[in-house]
Amino acid sequence: MSNDEFPTDQPAVVTCGLPYANGDLHIGHLRGYIGADAFSRALETLGQETAYVCGSDMHGTPVAVNAEQQGVDPDDFALEWHEQYEETFPQFNVEFDNYGHTHDETNTELTQEIVRKLDDEGYIYEKEIQVAYDPDADQYLPDRYVEGTCPYCGEKARGDECDEGCQRHLEPGEVEDPTSTITGNPAEYRERTHKFFEVSEFADFLTEFLDGLEGTSNARNQPRQWIEEGLQDWCLTRDMDWGIDYPGDDGEASDLVLYVWVDAPVEYIASTKQYSERVGSDEYDWERVWKDDGEIVHVIGRDIIQQHTIFWPAMLEAADYNKPRGIAATGFITINGKGLSTSRNRAIWAKEYLDEGFHPDLLRYYLTTTGGLQQDVDFSWDAFQEKVNGELVGTVGNFWYRSLLFAYRNYEGTPETDISEEVRERIEGAIGDTRESVNDYDLRGIGEAATQLAQFGNEYIQRNEPWKLEAESEEATQVIRDCVQIAKAVGVLLEPIAPDKAQALWEQLGEDGAVADAHLEDALEAPPRNFDEPGELFAKIEDDRVEELNEKLEERVAAAGDDESADAETESDDTDGDESDSMADTDDLEALADERIGFEDFQELDIRVGRIESAEGIEGADDLARLEVDIGFETRQVVAGIKQLHDLAELPGEKCILLANMEKAELFGVESNGMILAAGEEADLLTTHGDAEVGEKVR
Repeated sequence: MSNDEFPTDQPAVVTCGLPYANGDLHIGHLRGYIGADAFSRALETLGQETAYVCGSDMHGTPVAVNAEQQGVDPDDFALEWHEQYEETFPQFNVEFDNYGHTHDETNTELTQEIVRKLDDEGYIYEKEIQVAYDPDADQYLPDRYVEGTCPYCGEKARGDECDEGCQRHLEPGEVEDPTSTITGNPAEYRERTHKFFEVSEFADFLTEFLDGLEGTSNARNQPRQWIEEGLQDWCLTRDMDWGIDYPGDDGEASDLVLYVWVDAPVEYIASTKQYSERVGSDEYDWERVWKDDGEIVHVIGRDIIQQHTIFWPAMLEAADYNKPRGIAATGFITINGKGLSTSRNRAIWAKEYLDEGFHPDLLRYYLTTTGGLQQDVDFSWDAFQEKVNGELVGTVGNFWYRSLLFAYRNYEGTPETDISEEVRERIEGAIGDTRESVNDYDLRGIGEAATQLAQFGNEYIQRNEPWKLEAESEEATQVIRDCVQIAKAVGVLLEPIAPDKAQALWEQLGEDGAVADAHLEDALEAPPRNFDEPGELFAKIEDDRVEELNEKLEERVAAAGDDESADAETESDDTDGDESDSMADTDDLEALADERIGFEDFQELDIRVGRIESAEGIEGADDLARLEVDIGFETRQVVAGIKQLHDLAELPGEKCILLANMEKAELFGVESNGMILAAGEEADLLTTHGDAEVGEKVR
């Protein structure tokens, strides 16, 4: 791998955490797969040779348990879900170059080969450990058959993970007060011989690895705490029948299977290898990626950071494989401000979204451009409507349609002249913003570069008013030529986020081939001279439609809430690491941030006591108000989303708290120089209890 700016001369692979073959997909899962797909597409627009691979995680206790309950083989049970995922992902324009599964021959052989290498290098040893045992069921209990208390934070935990508390990986025997999920009775610990990987030997390597790791800050910073506290060796084996057999000495069969987190990440390699074998190594060479100098990027859920930044790179290093260049960990999804809960049916299911008739690109746009990649994202039908109607319909779709329609009616296509220098520079700026966002792993920035270029296009039309110019005059020709070029550029830039809609525009422009094959520089290539009359590519979502959807969701949640026997399942049963039901139990509160900041970081925040001097609504904005705030040294103009939540006439004279060194922003044409702090959905303005002077710093 390198840390050179993308694109590089080395092939890249983008992966996403494997979906656990154990249940229906919902938008919490889709956020990761859509995000990784968008990033892979964005790399390709830069000219980076890229493959996007994944696969279903077929092993582990939940599959074995549910298969047993249904009276079927675990293989058949998991394969049915695997096939469903294969059908579902393309419906959201998630296009894997290869989608395999962990139970296939390629992954089995590679996994056992890597484990043998770890053993040959002296990193595996045997150890007697305490394993939970259910005397009533007369069997040893694999991880997910055990529940108890986390020894680190005291929260409820499963056998291998504190999913409701500190989210640590737990080794067999660590859970306190173990209970068998088979009988519900207390379990007891008995000694059993298992295989361990000597992760503790890799502390120095992992520290250096994290120093060079790209991606999101939570994936880089959270593992450092685990290294500083002292790494624990990792138990590689489990007492169960379902999984990949531990490769015994001299070909001997073993009565242990490998822990699911051994073979799951190896599927990244196996799936890449399968893709290479299908297309030929001349087109894509998996060994250049995984054994030489390729660029490896993982997109994962934030509750599986430890597996991907500690165990996985240590395995790769010991087995002499290439290490990831970047790891991007996504935040959780909430629904209407509350934790996603499948047991309470508070979820937007993938099938449900499609059945409602919405285009997949609308959801792709919402999930990739609402918040940064590592921030939690709240989904509500109201917010979905607002984003679609405001940005896709009102900005992108409006610009595309009016530009192409005007060009068709007056010129039957693209006017025959060069684009203006102003527009060329603006498109080049958007290309530069996109390139920078890709290298920053910033999906929102990729989407915003396209949307903001469309916004510029709308402003350009309004400023030049071509309908007032003489038909086919030099001035009118220039304006329309510029607008058609901007429309094409927006299509190229938006393709990673909304590939179907970008392709539809591409075809309306009369372009040949696929917009997915275009590179950023093609945004400046002249569109075809002639094209047909365009159609509108986005449709407004009406209020009554949203009301209907909200009612359906409320009815489902209420019905599930009435069922007191609902299983307390958790989303982190999925290897890709989505939100757990523990978040849903704090119904009205957002989860605490996992990532902590140091005191020096806090000191960089310049938070001041202010006094509101005036407040007025911003015309055309439903929620925004323009405030004048005195902070002692000067009076600042600030835009705040409080128009519907406060009587603006009563605000002058009130004290507030203002983040003074917030970057300036422009909202609805009004510059905002700072940010007012408020709490909760009702925007309760923060203030001081005593007589702090205006301008005093909050410490």
